[in-house]
Amino acid sequence: MLILPVHTPLLSRDSDLAGEVLKNATFEAGDILVVSSKVIAVTEGSGIALTDIVPTPEALQLSVQCNQDPRFTEFVLQETTRMNGRVIGVSPHVLLTALEPSGMSGRILCPNAGADQSNIEKGSAVGWPVDPAMSSKKLSKALGVPVIISDSCCVPARLGVIAFALACSGIDPFRSEVGKTDLFHKTMRMTQEAVADQLATAANAVMGNSAQSVPAAIIRDSGIPSSNFSGWVSGIDASEDLFRTILKA
Repeated sequence: MLILPVHTPLLSRDSDLAGEVLKNATFEAGDILVVSSKVIAVTEGSGIALTDIVPTPEALQLSVQCNQDPRFTEFVLQETTRMNGRVIGVSPHVLLTALEPSGMSGRILCPNAGADQSNIEKGSAVGWPVDPAMSSKKLSKALGVPVIISDSCCVPARLGVIAFALACSGIDPFRSEVGKTDLFHKTMRMTQEAVADQLATAANAVMGNSAQSVPAAIIRDSGIPSSNFSGWVSGIDASEDLFRTILKA
């Protein structure tokens, strides 16, 4: 399998993302494109100037606990509300949030409700696209290849950043191994391959999270078939989460 970076100029609100990708990439049959959620949001005009935000008392209080600009904390709270979420914890650097966006089953646990101040103009912030499912569908149609919209994330008890898939169009985000057998002919009972998340993390290895100017990557020769799926990548209900007892604590 090949992971090919797609380099672009610095993109902004007025940029044609599909056009820029086509200028800087050539697709082959079976290719899958992984695209940063932030570049989707920026080119769709979802960035916001912090000077336009007035912190609430709640934001002022929480910002002290997580060492944030209170205006950014207020933006995080607004994004949390937009995605039917709640703040479930505070760390020295971020608010920990649980989100249940409209149209997605299950929930997503993530820092700062997906909001970020990196890779956008100084004094601004950007969150996830307004509708990642629709964004992936439109971009897939424009480019003629399956599309995964990804974001970086952290895993509890592991150092460093990986990535996960917010939405995808043109491939199935999961592959069930339940009922299959392992090398010793034992039947698999619960394994679900998180295909979209795995590809998002593979692509993130070349996309990076700082000044690489690689907002997308092509996955080639993966052997993963296309499908008619288009939508949010499901989260998991709290009652089915393997770590539910720890999360409750």
